[in-house]
Amino acid sequence: MRAALLVANWKMHGTLGEARALATSVRDGIKRPRGVEVVLCPPFTALPAVAEVLAGSPIGLGAQNCHWEVTGAFTGEVSPAMLADLGCRLVIVGHSERRQHFGEIDAQVNLKLRAALAHGLTPLLCVGESADERRQGLTFTVVEGQLRAGLGGVSPDDLGRCIVAYEPVWAIGTGVNATPTQASEVHGYLRGLLSELASKEIAETVRILYGGSVKPDNAGELCREPEIDGALVGGASLQAQAFLGIVRKAAARGGATPKE
Repeated sequence: MRAALLVANWKMHGTLGEARALATSVRDGIKRPRGVEVVLCPPFTALPAVAEVLAGSPIGLGAQNCHWEVTGAFTGEVSPAMLADLGCRLVIVGHSERRQHFGEIDAQVNLKLRAALAHGLTPLLCVGESADERRQGLTFTVVEGQLRAGLGGVSPDDLGRCIVAYEPVWAIGTGVNATPTQASEVHGYLRGLLSELASKEIAETVRILYGGSVKPDNAGELCREPEIDGALVGGASLQAQAFLGIVRKAAARGGATPKE
C-alpha cells in the first residue's frame, strides 16, 4: 500500500510568530510518524522559520508555488532553486486558487512542474473541476485535460516522482467535501490516465491525494478508500489539533498510528 501523505497548505496565513507556534505544535504532536508522511507548506515569508522548527524532525517542508525560471527579472516571484536552497522538498503547482485568481494556465503549470523536477523538488499537481463543470458532466474531461497538460513532456520516470491532488473547486473552503465515492471515482480515473502516460507499474506508485474541506470528521472515511492516498489540507491545517486529528485518521488507513 502507498504510504499516506498529508500536506498542509497554510495559504496566506500566519506571521512568523504564528508560523513558528503552529509548526512547533505539529512537530511535537508527530514525533515518530508511522504509516504516514507529513509536509507543511507555509507562506514564503515563513519558510526559513518553519524550516528551523522542523530541523531534525521527520516532517517535511514544502512551498505553495514557484516560478519556472532559475533567476531573472520576475518581480515578486520565487524560483525552485531558491526553494530547494531553503530545504523544501515539495512544491504545489496548479492550485485552483492560482488558476482562478492569478490567471495561471496549463502551459505555465507544466513549466513550473518541470522546473520543480529539474531542481530535485517533488511537484504536487492539483486538478479539479468547478461546480458548473460537474453539473454539466465535465468532471472527467476537465481533470484529464489538466493532468495531461500539466505532465506534458515529462518522462515516465519523472512522472513517478510526481504527486497528484484532486481538488474539486466546489469543495475548497466551502465546508462541502466530495463523498468518498465521488473522490475515489475520479482518483481511479486519474490513475488510469497515469498508466497511459507512463505505465501501470509507475501509476501504481504515484500518490493521488484528495483536497477540499478535509476535516478530522471526514478524513478517516476518505482515506479508507484504496485510491485515496492522503490529503491536501487547507483551513483545517491552520489548527494544530485539527490537523493532527486528520493525520491520525490517515495513518489508520494502513493500520498504523503516529507516535507522540
